[in-house]
Amino acid sequence: MKYSPRYRLFPDEQQREQLSWTLDVVRQVYNDALKRFNEVPESVGTVNQRVRSVRDKLPSMKDWWDDLNDVYSTVLQNVVMRIERNVTNLGKLKEQGYGVGELRWKAPRDFRSFTYNKKGFELDKKSGPSGRGMLTLKKVAGQNIKVPIRLHRDLPDHESIKQLTVKQEPTGAWYVSYTIETEEPAKPAPENIDADDCVGIDLGILTFIHDSDGREIDRLDLSDDRERLEREQRALSRKQHGSNNWEKQRQSVAEVHATISNKKRDFKHKLAHFYTTAYDAVFFEDLNVTGLMQGVGNARNTAEVGWRDLITIFEHHGQKNGCHVETVDPTGTTKQCASCGVSTEKPLWVREHSCPVCGFTADRDLNAAANVLKRGLEQLGVVHSEETPVKTATAVSADGGNASVAVDASRVTEAGSAVLKETASAVE
Repeated sequence: MKYSPRYRLFPDEQQREQLSWTLDVVRQVYNDALKRFNEVPESVGTVNQRVRSVRDKLPSMKDWWDDLNDVYSTVLQNVVMRIERNVTNLGKLKEQGYGVGELRWKAPRDFRSFTYNKKGFELDKKSGPSGRGMLTLKKVAGQNIKVPIRLHRDLPDHESIKQLTVKQEPTGAWYVSYTIETEEPAKPAPENIDADDCVGIDLGILTFIHDSDGREIDRLDLSDDRERLEREQRALSRKQHGSNNWEKQRQSVAEVHATISNKKRDFKHKLAHFYTTAYDAVFFEDLNVTGLMQGVGNARNTAEVGWRDLITIFEHHGQKNGCHVETVDPTGTTKQCASCGVSTEKPLWVREHSCPVCGFTADRDLNAAANVLKRGLEQLGVVHSEETPVKTATAVSADGGNASVAVDASRVTEAGSAVLKETASAVE
């Protein structure tokens, strides 16, 4: 598997200019290569073959484009091959029913990175104070430059590193991402998984998530950051567009956006690491987030939570830590009783599940998480016992006063369901 940890660079003023110059040349090469690619007839072959035909012209282009001689060769090759990935990704979106157009030329604000292969850079972990190192990048504006790097986490041996991507954020800060290739740990076979080592997660409304072990994880409190963002945006609206003051204020707005984004991403990664190391399988609702965004509810909060992004991060950590991460059908997880399976209608403002048939009561989100766990166990094929002792009582009506529901049964209290456990402590 591949993953890409990111590290902060601290270039000086001259190195910033060299990196910016290289980034602009690479952007121009991308635009020129895209033009040439569009001129290559489809009869030449596949997308890969057409892109390679453009890439093979790079050596001859150096005869009349002097700037290319000051950029590392694999950087130029990688930016041309980026066209293939972009065309392939557009094709995948088209297959999913999205209306996609064609690739366009990149403006400076839309092109922010370039990529080295493993021979184009060197890392000295021992240079500088503790937690710092020195990264050497070859042929940046014609020179090899040594840039201080903050090593906030360990890196594997150089042989495991396949590529390095240098990127400038809208804030002006520079980062590098190492593409590391490691063996993916084996996930336990479903028949060897204990149901107690699995967890179902309900994506909550009042809370961020609620799991089947009783944990309630609140949302991040970003109210102060949002207020600061509003102040900075108001200040930006009063500046003359394109002026120096406008550019400084634009960076201030970008820094607030980056702060909010980093907090949310860090929060999700820490949650994913905890659950995928503590459990053998994690189950989510496969929500139609696009449909929720188009509904009459609060689309801003739905977008800000980033449920689909959360699931994607969990899937990545599941690969990294050998944990099954599965999504299940979300239909009726809130209405269905986790104890007896009877569905009952309840409005959104009712936050407690109370089954009129078996008398089981629980928090609404806990009941939904238990249903997610039950469906996940069945979907993954985890063997768990459904035979649990029960206690019966006199017959009661299940209609709850609603004549449209006509179910009468003896009240059953589940004493040991495989998906109903004692409330667990909060995440440490």
